[in-house]
Amino acid sequence: MFDKEILQYKVGGLLYMPAFQKNIVQKIAKNKLPRLTSAAFCLEDSIRDESLDEAEKSLQMILRELESLENLPLIFVRIRSPRHLEIFHEEIGSRSKILTGYILPKFDMSNAGAYIQLAKEINLPIMPTLESNRVASLLTRRTELLSLKQALDEIKSIVLNIRVGVNDFCNLYGLRRNVNQTIYDLGIVHDVLIDILNVFAKDYVVAGSVWNFYGGKFWADGLKKEMEMDKANGFIGKTAIHPAQLPIIFDGMKVSKIDLDDANQILNWQSSTHGIIKSADGSRMNEVKCHLNWARRIKILGELYGVVDD
Repeated sequence: MFDKEILQYKVGGLLYMPAFQKNIVQKIAKNKLPRLTSAAFCLEDSIRDESLDEAEKSLQMILRELESLENLPLIFVRIRSPRHLEIFHEEIGSRSKILTGYILPKFDMSNAGAYIQLAKEINLPIMPTLESNRVASLLTRRTELLSLKQALDEIKSIVLNIRVGVNDFCNLYGLRRNVNQTIYDLGIVHDVLIDILNVFAKDYVVAGSVWNFYGGKFWADGLKKEMEMDKANGFIGKTAIHPAQLPIIFDGMKVSKIDLDDANQILNWQSSTHGIIKSADGSRMNEVKCHLNWARRIKILGELYGVVDD
């Protein structure tokens, strides 16, 4: 059984690619993808319906070739539906020695029951993606999110991340952020994301959304800015669509030295009478009851991604 407490943070920057990405084996073998922590082979939106069989054959070969390599990233497959998950796992996934788990697209109460039943049988980590209109619409969002949380709690031990599909949310309302905006500048989408965090972030790692830019001017600055907002609101990690994004995402997951010092102070608390003390650098208050969960997260992120000077 995998160690979810650590693995859920190791996903980090999840690099999406179509299942036809045959050169990925060579790139990983030659270490041409710096800071690659996890990879998602997509069989859903990035593959035309008539090409699905060909894409699955390509992916089967890729998975087989990757088995010969060392120091692999976490490997996920994004499937299309519960029935597709069942067929793919039986024919390909169950035979793979390196498959970490599955990404479940457009996860809502219309398919949650079928997905969850299969997840119990497969017993591999899953990452549901919340991106449907039932999650976005104010008319159904509260009931939908609470119902999804209750359903997923049944298999909490194998739910690695909750992921969010902001491009789908944007599409519903005909929106798209530019390179100078973060997703938090789009009010409608902002409200959806905050509600998802409100319901899930207490018990699950909720991953940050995709940043659509990887070239031209200011794209890196925009990604850094959005990651700062992600971190402030409680998102951890991010979906990547281009290798150039990976080092920025990785660095964005590092913790400050002050935060790590304070986290260690809280986790090593010894006082039997006091529950509050000034921080290591004397700049703020540390309260063990209020900051314990934060400290645990900072400690793990620091061990996985490193520390930056303040």
